[in-house]
Amino acid sequence: MNGMVLALVLGALFVVVLLWFIGMYNLLVRKRIDCDNGWSQIDVQLKRRYDLIPNLVETVKGYASHERETLDAVISARAKAVSVSSDAAHAAEKGRAEGELTSALGRLLAVAEAYPNLKADGSFSKLQEELTGTENKIGFARQHFNDVVARYEESRQTFPTTIVAALFAFQKRDYFTVENEAERAAPKVSFK
Repeated sequence: MNGMVLALVLGALFVVVLLWFIGMYNLLVRKRIDCDNGWSQIDVQLKRRYDLIPNLVETVKGYASHERETLDAVISARAKAVSVSSDAAHAAEKGRAEGELTSALGRLLAVAEAYPNLKADGSFSKLQEELTGTENKIGFARQHFNDVVARYEESRQTFPTTIVAALFAFQKRDYFTVENEAERAAPKVSFK
């Protein structure tokens, strides 16, 4: 009788531990999926930004053709940002490339300030508004991504979930950051 009770208790304990283990594993999977989704939202907005830049450069080029160095810097920064892997595992590298692009866009928009005809151009104004909206969306997407990464990392690194994370090799996620303080600000795009 004691043997049977002990077997039942051990069996029940095993089931409880197994259910806990499954629950922790599923929690980590859900949080990892949230990180991937958060990253894809950044990616959508960055793609939109990349699509706007050539139009913006072409519009400015028509008015400020002798500003070749600035135009080339924007084109080069865009190409570099597009070439960086677009997955959450490369968030820090992507952040550096995006910071360079933001800085180059800021220089481009500063050049545009010197051309009153360009500021009055309807196409440029529309592109400027779209870029401003996109920059805001990128900011919100970055914030959301960093929030879900924080929740994932908190779960991954706290006991007892850390045991499950280690057993199933749940990898560390990097935050999306911009390293250069000057590049942290979105380019100012008001031409009033």
